[in-house]
Amino acid sequence: MKSNNCFKLPFCIYFVFLLFSLSGCASNEMRPMYGLNNFLFQSSNSLREPSLGSKWLVALVNYQGKDQIEMIDINRKKRIPLPGINRADSQPISVSISANGERLALIRQRADQTELLIYRRKVASLQPIVLSPKGIPRRVSLDSSGRVLAVQVSRSGKWDVEVIRLNV
Repeated sequence: MKSNNCFKLPFCIYFVFLLFSLSGCASNEMRPMYGLNNFLFQSSNSLREPSLGSKWLVALVNYQGKDQIEMIDINRKKRIPLPGINRADSQPISVSISANGERLALIRQRADQTELLIYRRKVASLQPIVLSPKGIPRRVSLDSSGRVLAVQVSRSGKWDVEVIRLNV
């Protein structure tokens, strides 16, 4: 009989430990950011190609059938102006942001050209990035420092990924 009680006690301790462990995991599960999500749902017709910085979100936003790049301060739920980035004669395809929000990498279609660009917010300037060998950029991803860029590129019917170290 005693051995039976000894068996039950460790089992009960194990069971209680398991319950506390599982309840701890349940409180750490993923949760939607309702305040931000409500702001995003109300703020535009369509969002796509999102990219997150430490406190910034950039995405392609469709207003009246025309895509634009939009930047949002996540904490304040406020749009941030990006002077010079959205042009009437171009269509953005892909966008990415550095962690501090100071640099954006983007791909846009303008006339018959597909352009890869870096946008510096402090000076509101666009810098073209030339691919060598030539290719057609499709998707872009900027690392958190804003100094390294990965680009999906089409060359001769084949998709490549090119990694580019940017000049500071």
